[in-house]
Amino acid sequence: MQKVTANVYTDTTFRGCNPSYIVTKDGVVVVDTPQLPTRAVAMRAEAEKHGPIRYLINTEHHVDHIFGNYYFKGAGTVVGHKGLDENFMVVGPDLDPFAYAKEALPTDDPDGEAIFPDRDEYFRDPNRPSVVFTGDLTLRVGGTEIQLIHTPGHTPGQVTVYVPSERVCFTGDTIFSECQTWLLTSNVDEWVAALDRIRQLDVDHIIPGHGPVTTKAYLDVQRSVLMEWVTAVAVAIARGWSRDEVIERINFRERFQVDVGQGYMMDHIQTKNAASLYDKLIAGRRP
Repeated sequence: MQKVTANVYTDTTFRGCNPSYIVTKDGVVVVDTPQLPTRAVAMRAEAEKHGPIRYLINTEHHVDHIFGNYYFKGAGTVVGHKGLDENFMVVGPDLDPFAYAKEALPTDDPDGEAIFPDRDEYFRDPNRPSVVFTGDLTLRVGGTEIQLIHTPGHTPGQVTVYVPSERVCFTGDTIFSECQTWLLTSNVDEWVAALDRIRQLDVDHIIPGHGPVTTKAYLDVQRSVLMEWVTAVAVAIARGWSRDEVIERINFRERFQVDVGQGYMMDHIQTKNAASLYDKLIAGRRP
């Protein structure tokens, strides 16, 4: 684990989100869990060296942020926004999250196959949130204040976890640091507003959902990525391009690499981003 501040740790080195934890005088608060089984088990053991796990906070419902909850059963209270809870491991038209988690094992965690549950076993108790909130929520653990700030956009239940005493926040996928941004079903207007809200926080370090730890200066980069995508698709529609033409011609492959372990998904990201924005704009909705 990378030590970001005296009491904050994260890992940005393997496939999935950047799972992290905060050490307090009364135990540990985990922020997101590894998708890969052996990484989840190892992170739990590492975190518990600092004391009992008091809370596990999920920043969003995407599988790479929540699947590892299964391996944290019995370790603290799981907390998530209502928007996260409503979408927790829900099978959608484009993705079966359980199958997606299993798909990564041969290439990224072959040893994890031995401890990967079958579908029925997993869904009997995936360790979903038992504390579900709307709006914002503040936790206090061992004298440390931890603010959960609703910052929707990438997903409806997106939260930013802000620790004022450490001058750190965890944004989940509101920020993709130096790697490809996944838009898919996102609401870009809300996403930009979320970036503006994060900008008001007094932080030195931002721990993103993907990519290296960064600073508030990166908020402008993330905003520009969103605006470039929307502008490119909007201009294409104004020129009369069809959906297929938009998908074929618009991409930002050269802007960034894909995050660790997902290089093979570059074309998928470009296609889904372009198609999602086209569908929203052509329907007259805000992207």
